[in-house]
Amino acid sequence: MLIDTALVGLGLVLLFFGGDLLVRGAVALAARLCVPPLLIGLTIVGFGTSMPELLVSLNAAFAGLPDIAVGNVVGSNTANILLILGLALLVAPLPTRLPGLSRDLVVMLASAGLLALVAMGGRVAGWHGLLFLALLAAYLVYGAIRGRAQGAEDAESGSSMALWQMLGFIAAGLAALVFGADFLVDGATSLARGVGISDAVIGLTVVAVGTSLPELATSVVAAFKRQPEIAVGNVVGSNIFNILGILGLTAAITPVPVAPQMAAFDIPVMVVVSLAIAVLLTVLRRVPQWAGLALLAAYGWYCTVLFV
Repeated sequence: MLIDTALVGLGLVLLFFGGDLLVRGAVALAARLCVPPLLIGLTIVGFGTSMPELLVSLNAAFAGLPDIAVGNVVGSNTANILLILGLALLVAPLPTRLPGLSRDLVVMLASAGLLALVAMGGRVAGWHGLLFLALLAAYLVYGAIRGRAQGAEDAESGSSMALWQMLGFIAAGLAALVFGADFLVDGATSLARGVGISDAVIGLTVVAVGTSLPELATSVVAAFKRQPEIAVGNVVGSNIFNILGILGLTAAITPVPVAPQMAAFDIPVMVVVSLAIAVLLTVLRRVPQWAGLALLAAYGWYCTVLFV
């Protein structure tokens, strides 16, 4: 237990420093490439911080633990919105008039709805995985083209940081986030199993939150640095990548069964939560800080339901 606790502590330290390095490098790179910071948040940051989810889901699927593989993705998406955006909002309100955000929210909602539809059949088959990956590729190509055009229109002075420094910050930040999340998940999972928590609940909570800690560290740091595009883009991009990329790649390699309880409750909760944040980010000119408390309260309710 002492070793597990030490792993949790080391993981938290790496996550903190990794998030700071990643945000610095990503913001500078957006300025250098003349693309909106939102696009960098959606791609390099959002997908990069989802690497722990990818590794965990693939390992769990190969180990014959489908509840952890699917629960990790579903639980991470729910935690990204309720926990991570909730904490980011406590730091600073989030403006919503960001170029391309509406388009990306639609993709996030469509991804969540598609997973809910597929889950009704009881498993994510290989051809589902290939479809998910094809949709992700189309989204990335379209987003890159539109983002580059938008960045050219809104081009600013650029960054004084050298390119090698930007890439070094991003690489070091991602490495620290991945290792930090891995240490924390290993320690927390061992502690949870030690008190008799099931694989499904571990996947939806301990593993999901643990693998979402890179997103948490990055979004909170971005909020402190007044970079809302990175904070929001990180969560939206991560949610898209979790379903289309991570679950898509996992299912393409080996079909993944979906537990009836997850298909009937946890995935619909993820869809409702995704719809709720999309409405807030679309209707309001900026999401106030008190909304963060509401999101955190909703996440507390969700965890209570799982553990009761």
